[in-house]
Amino acid sequence: MRLLVVEDEKKVARFVKKGLEEEGYAVDVAADGKTGLDLALDRVHDLIILDIQLPKMDGLGVLNALRREKVPIPVLLLTVRATIEDKVLGLDAGADDYLTKPFAFQELVARVRALLRRRTEDKQPVLQIADLSLDPARRTVFRGDQKIDLTAREFTLLDYFMRNEGRVLTRTMISEHVWDYDFDSETNVIDVYVNYLRKKIDSGRDPKLIHTVRGVGYMMKME
Repeated sequence: MRLLVVEDEKKVARFVKKGLEEEGYAVDVAADGKTGLDLALDRVHDLIILDIQLPKMDGLGVLNALRREKVPIPVLLLTVRATIEDKVLGLDAGADDYLTKPFAFQELVARVRALLRRRTEDKQPVLQIADLSLDPARRTVFRGDQKIDLTAREFTLLDYFMRNEGRVLTRTMISEHVWDYDFDSETNVIDVYVNYLRKKIDSGRDPKLIHTVRGVGYMMKME
């Protein structure tokens, strides 16, 4: 899952980005409303965490613009405002949830998971290739009747592979979706994580599902 954090307070942005990446999400950050809107209009993110008080364009302006363009991505508003009227204003503008600063990171993660779960349940409950199944809402993976335990990053990588069955995924594509725009795709981290997945998904099982496309990247398909 790829998240966009639009937050002008550098400490808060770094804190949220680091914590969400440790949870296995790819995270992009924008420090002002205009940049945030431009990134959000690319429609590559699964959820937007949006501060209300932003330079260049405030969060409600960004939110209104997104909804006018019929961008359906869930939006979690962050703000120091705590009045009922402010919350109603944000929700009426098209926000999906609301979190008041200061907040506990565990609560932020719980709200993010709830919004993503709601979205994945609406889109596609279970991904299936051969006898491999992945449930995005419950975050479970089975190969046949055996449950497979994955780290957050491995789960995100497998989810991306399964949503692109039969498509060659370059290292750049993988890095941008599973990590972030600043990730160095020339390192061997991607190959390391693919090998982790292979050991858990394919080792000792047939058919093999994760395939190397030499000089390009990887593909998930039945042999």
